[in-house]
Amino acid sequence: MKLFPESTLQQLEFDKVKELLAAHCKTAYAQNIALNLRIHTKKEFIELALQQAHEFKSIAQTGLYFPNDFSISIEREIKLLGIPGASLSGEQFLLIRRLAQNAQNIFRWFTAEIRENYPALTRVIDNNYYEKQIVESIDAVLDEAGIVKDNASTELADIRMKLYRKRNELRRVFDRLVSKMNKQGYLTDIEESFMNGRRVLAVFAEQKRTIKGVLHGESDSRRTSFIEPEETTELNNDIFSLEYDEQKEVYKILRQLTQLLSVYAPLLKSYHDIAGQFDFIRAKAKLAIDINGHYPMLKDRAHVNLINAYHPLLYLYNNRANKSTIPVSLKLDDQNSILVISGPNAGGKTVTLKTVGLLQVMLQAGLLVSVSPDSEMGIFKQLLIHIGDEQSLEFELSTYSSHLKNMKHFIENANGKTMFFIDELGSGSDPNLGGAFAEVIMEELAFKHAFGIVTTHYLNLKVMANKVKGIMNGAMQFDEKNLLPMYKLQVGKPGSSYTFSIAERIGLDKRLISKARKLVDEEHFQLDKLLNRTEQDLQKIDKEKDELQKLLKENERLKKEMQQVMDKELHRQDVEKMKHQNKVTEDRIAYMKDMERRLKAMVIEWRKADDKDSVVKMIHALLFNQKEKLQQEKKQKKLNEKFDEIGGEIKTGDKVKMKNGRTVGIVKELRGKKAVLQVGVVPMTVSLDDLVVVKDKDSS
Repeated sequence: MKLFPESTLQQLEFDKVKELLAAHCKTAYAQNIALNLRIHTKKEFIELALQQAHEFKSIAQTGLYFPNDFSISIEREIKLLGIPGASLSGEQFLLIRRLAQNAQNIFRWFTAEIRENYPALTRVIDNNYYEKQIVESIDAVLDEAGIVKDNASTELADIRMKLYRKRNELRRVFDRLVSKMNKQGYLTDIEESFMNGRRVLAVFAEQKRTIKGVLHGESDSRRTSFIEPEETTELNNDIFSLEYDEQKEVYKILRQLTQLLSVYAPLLKSYHDIAGQFDFIRAKAKLAIDINGHYPMLKDRAHVNLINAYHPLLYLYNNRANKSTIPVSLKLDDQNSILVISGPNAGGKTVTLKTVGLLQVMLQAGLLVSVSPDSEMGIFKQLLIHIGDEQSLEFELSTYSSHLKNMKHFIENANGKTMFFIDELGSGSDPNLGGAFAEVIMEELAFKHAFGIVTTHYLNLKVMANKVKGIMNGAMQFDEKNLLPMYKLQVGKPGSSYTFSIAERIGLDKRLISKARKLVDEEHFQLDKLLNRTEQDLQKIDKEKDELQKLLKENERLKKEMQQVMDKELHRQDVEKMKHQNKVTEDRIAYMKDMERRLKAMVIEWRKADDKDSVVKMIHALLFNQKEKLQQEKKQKKLNEKFDEIGGEIKTGDKVKMKNGRTVGIVKELRGKKAVLQVGVVPMTVSLDDLVVVKDKDSS
């Protein structure tokens, strides 16, 4: 991305964002990337970087462990590994092993399911592989402390065995000499010491000539002499020789190991880069969590549609101070590409401008931004800004001259892929002349389809915003009653500077205010007053809109609660139905168990009885009478579901039920103590004592 001026990123405070990002990095590799972050203009680079940060943020927020624990910079060791004739130490090989082990953990973590769920992170390890030979080769030579193992070579094993024996022999001889000299009273309290790598006796100075050996030194007080006994000199020489042989053999083995693993130097370099890349991605995810960053919808064209956007640094500052941050929402597209923001000083115009600029730079650097995920952000090829006073003493340029010089660059270089920000357009000159130039500049930028935000107090710019295609008004809202900025952007309407309102609220002499009003052009004053009133009306509408939204949310909440109550009632009915079904099932099971018990008893009886036929009749009666009883009960249940017994005197035309027959019919005729029933098409004569009057349940 092309930037103008060179201080653009510093003015937008992008350097502070990079420092915050670097603070989250554990490796020097990631810190270097963070502090030298590139701003891309190709969608595929930006999209991949954003997706990787988004996926790692998801991992961090779900508490999923990612196995990247290697944070030591070993670029020097890896370079040394690839140099012919070089030799790494045991400690350096342990670092190489840790790096390879870290790579193994990462490759194992990326299972088929993980690769499917996190495709952008998988791209980091694409075209790479884990080589187990690296760890196996190191483990064959070194132990966990980085010391070459005895069995690393036959020669080393032989040397160390000889060393072991010689040292034991030296210990026995020396201990015997210490015991002997102690009895003779030649040794001081410390008895022995080590000097020049050799074990020596601590002898009283006056006795040093009585002991044969090599004098290695004396104490500071000269009261103690350190003597290597004659009996141990040859043993010490042998040990020194073996230790030298051991060092040569160890060096030879480490050099061979270095040569063996030198072919893996490029692969180890890739492991080192992978660890650094994942550390950098993790840092981006951590920063996103801090600033409430999200992944907006990315467009491969110039486009801005920010929903609830925050200035990330202001968001962090307010969070630490337990203050709320007011978001900004705005849209710049092909139809309206330039926003003119007006309003009182200290109302948040410049903060809004810097918020949009910083978020755009962060997005194109591959960082998640402090906006709603529903936001849409495009890609710009160049970024031009003019914020604050940039006088040049070297070229003797005034504030306005510097301003015009920058505007000249804007006009000459702006195009449809340009995003620009101008703070206080036209300031520093005569209001009328400066305002006229400002109109021309804005019209030219709109003609070139550039995207940008301009802040101003000029009324003529507010007026032209409604007339020139591609330019729209916006205003920072202001609480006139309490004389406080609201830091809230209202797009679509210009804002008042509240010049006279602020003067009145702070208690300036009314005579002076009145005099100032007379000096202002009447139309100019009326327009500012109209803007003032319009803005207050819009604030009132916004307030009523917020209240309406609250009521709608409350209505939705009540609707959900009602649905939950209805769902609970349906669930209760289902439970009751299941209980009833279970009761019927339990009754049937009990019936079957009772039948089983009776049948078993009858089978036993049948075996004992002489008269088999009588027992068979009992079984037959039990089975078939019971079946008939069940059928009658079932029929009775159906009748009970359809009719209610009301009893009373039986009359012609009544609907009656037979007590024993479980049949319902209509009384056609009474004959003394009997009645003629019409049951279907068949008439029946039944005793009145066997009938009871019923009625349909539905008729009740």
